[in-house]
Amino acid sequence: MSSQSKKIIDDLASRVIDNFGSSKIEVEKKCWMIVHEHHHGVMPTEYDIREVDEELYLAVLEKVKANT
Repeated sequence: MSSQSKKIIDDLASRVIDNFGSSKIEVEKKCWMIVHEHHHGVMPTEYDIREVDEELYLAVLEKVKANT
């Protein structure tokens, strides 16, 4: 993993915690929302089904779980 990828993962994980707190309730949804915003430039709407980078999502989810 490149240092730039690690920085993106760290930044997105921090945004999840900053925006939603450290509760592990619905942590998967929270991570997906932040990765969606990173990828598409906007937070998802209620029925938004656009794809996100699954590898990035899983890395952010792992980082958030490790830090909460």
